[in-house]
Amino acid sequence: MGSKVISNAKEFYNILRSLQDEGRNDPCTFEEDIQMLKTNGDRIPVLNMYCGNQSVFICEKAESNVPKMNEPEDQLMTETSNCTDGDEADDDGDYVAADCDASALQTELVPEPLTIMKARQLLSWYTLSQNVNVSAVENNPALHPLWVRCDMSDPAGTAWFGAETVCMGNKVSGVKLHSVTCKGSTVDKKSLITLDELKQEHKRRCHPSSMAIKGSARFLLLGSTVVENTLIKSQSSVTVDFKWSHVESILETPPLSSTATLNIKVACGEMRSPMFEMYRELEFLQTLADGLRTGETEWMEPLESASAVNLTKAFLEELQNTAKTPQDQTAKPAETTKLKSEKDDPIFNSLLERGDLDFVEQLWVRMRKSVISYQDIGDCLKLVTEALRYGDIKPWIHRDSSSSLSKLILQSYHKQIDHVSLTGLTPVHMLLEMGLDKMRKDYINYLIGEELTTLNHLCYYLSTDVDLQEQVIRLRKLHHLLEIILTCSTFLGLPYDRLFLLTQSCLQHYKTYPYDENHEFKLQIKPALISHFYQKEHPVVWGVEVSSGNGAREVRTSLQLSDRPLVDHIIFDTDYTNETVNGGSEDPAFFSTMVCCGLANFA
Repeated sequence: MGSKVISNAKEFYNILRSLQDEGRNDPCTFEEDIQMLKTNGDRIPVLNMYCGNQSVFICEKAESNVPKMNEPEDQLMTETSNCTDGDEADDDGDYVAADCDASALQTELVPEPLTIMKARQLLSWYTLSQNVNVSAVENNPALHPLWVRCDMSDPAGTAWFGAETVCMGNKVSGVKLHSVTCKGSTVDKKSLITLDELKQEHKRRCHPSSMAIKGSARFLLLGSTVVENTLIKSQSSVTVDFKWSHVESILETPPLSSTATLNIKVACGEMRSPMFEMYRELEFLQTLADGLRTGETEWMEPLESASAVNLTKAFLEELQNTAKTPQDQTAKPAETTKLKSEKDDPIFNSLLERGDLDFVEQLWVRMRKSVISYQDIGDCLKLVTEALRYGDIKPWIHRDSSSSLSKLILQSYHKQIDHVSLTGLTPVHMLLEMGLDKMRKDYINYLIGEELTTLNHLCYYLSTDVDLQEQVIRLRKLHHLLEIILTCSTFLGLPYDRLFLLTQSCLQHYKTYPYDENHEFKLQIKPALISHFYQKEHPVVWGVEVSSGNGAREVRTSLQLSDRPLVDHIIFDTDYTNETVNGGSEDPAFFSTMVCCGLANFA
């Protein structure tokens, strides 16, 4: 009997080792009905508390389209082409299967749990395979932590079992065994475990000589909101994570002595953003860039009723009529370019609009609101170049303007204009350069004006030495940065020193990483700065952790209370409707998740 168990443990170890060593992320099956995969712990909320972004093994009930281990490689390739890469699991731990064929719809596969008995067996094999004191087991290298989804069929309601190795040097000296138990939502705080009961549970498992207690909480400061029973969804969110010591009671408000970290994720283009008009301008710029790249352009709806050519003609006539009063030439056209929507938005006007638009920038403003074809661009620029060639206008431009049209204007001052063939894609190139030049100055004007950075720190974003497509990408990064800064400034009212630090962090990040609106930027703040946001609100997650021991031998018992389940493979029964749970009720409903840990020493 013992030899059979050890044989099973070795077989189980070999499969996990192959997943670990080969870098495989696609699921495989074991014993016909068990699915095994490798992923990051932070992709599964309940595991994120213990594993973070560490690689872990997940065991769950197998899906029918998951390949078996040790099948011929050609057959494996055929079947795994329809299996999800483990790294593409979403934040809730769900795994999405790819299309089975060209006509099939993509379906979401909800992970299914194993029985408690089977989960215990897998953990025993994992533990045995790591124990150097078992004579038939070699001195095996440590495996990634193993977590098994459970069906909560035991009296404790266990949703996960977990195990991770404890090492002394290069040798495995023991295993930590975790259990995650869950309860459905309740508004009755008296039914929740007390802090003293949590301490007693920790003492029962670990027999510590001393304990440390830490609290944590997350509050939503900005995100989707409910207005008159209607959910207004938002892709942007700002949450704040608190951590503190000396917890006195369950669900206590984080003290002002806590450490607080903002998690900032901002999506561009939301109408409530003070950057919305700039975003529409950036969209037109991106349309031009996409047209150059793909050869196809989907023109945006014009914002002006007059045609682009007529607007350009009127602009040129206006310049000719005011040639004797150049100061009016700079002020009056800029005044007439405002849209009604921009005038009605004091935040936009006060923060981002410039009053020193030169000729090229004013022309860009008119054209981006009215152009609906390549022909429009060519006709407008032809009118301008002819007016320059014949000396009908002598417009002013900023000294550092770098667009092709700006160079023609400089040449016109000396009556020596190069011939420009306004055919093919040349007009689009010229218009794209005009927009890039103008929008870069808009962003510089705000960032430098608010003393959030210097020109030296903006060199990467302002460089014209790279091709136009790369310039657009860098401009989008700069726009996203301003969306983040203005969100924190306008909606959270953060002070200058925090905005300065956030600006530097974003600038450094985007010098290295690609554009990504889903990236969460972190910012340390003092709780007092946002106390009015959270002290009268309910947390979306509240936790307390009792710990003892040090380093790899630290053992923790924790409780998490959350407004939604942290376990994705169980459907919880609840007496509360979705509208009641943390909706209009003064007493929010919380799901309870407890993680207990014990240490098994091999020596």
